[in-house]
Amino acid sequence: MAPDLTKAKRMTNRWSRLIHVYTSMIALVLVLFFGITGVTLNHPDWAIGASSTGLTKTGTLPMSPTTSDGAPDYLAVSEYVRSEFGVSGTVEGYDATNGEATIRYRNPGYSADVTFSLSTGTFQLMIEQQGFLFGVVNDLHKGRHAGTSWKWVIDIAGMLLVVISISGIVMQLFLRKRRVAAFVVAGVGAVVMAVLVWITLS
Repeated sequence: MAPDLTKAKRMTNRWSRLIHVYTSMIALVLVLFFGITGVTLNHPDWAIGASSTGLTKTGTLPMSPTTSDGAPDYLAVSEYVRSEFGVSGTVEGYDATNGEATIRYRNPGYSADVTFSLSTGTFQLMIEQQGFLFGVVNDLHKGRHAGTSWKWVIDIAGMLLVVISISGIVMQLFLRKRRVAAFVVAGVGAVVMAVLVWITLS
């Protein structure tokens, strides 16, 4: 075998091992998190951590519910419910119809909706906080209401898993005694997954 080819193979083997080991360590916590929450997400009937609390408040706004031009004053109402009732979360949306306006707040495992009359200023606030395990954590797994920064975490976790998989395949190419067995097992796994997908979709 040519010296240059031998050197290239050694370098490839070395770098694949380094990449596989260190990306595995970097992704360790992320892989554990998404692995565990993948199981809990698949079993919403489990009772542990599934409790949720709800709160409903009614009253009259201390300020005008509309701006000078008659439009709903979403900003003033939002600031009021946040300071008075501790409403948190990102504003997912707001709208007005039939003389009433609504603001919706969302965070992982958390939702709040305030509906107020544009004529009288009366309001109803409904808050629901789900349990940490089956509410917050599962929503984080799905990236639901989690914001841009957490979506980056999911993307990075996915890319790290791709790197780990590819570097693991490259490593197997250099393990002569286990190479064939490893790829046979990988092939069987791929076939089983394809069959399960077919059964699920049929």
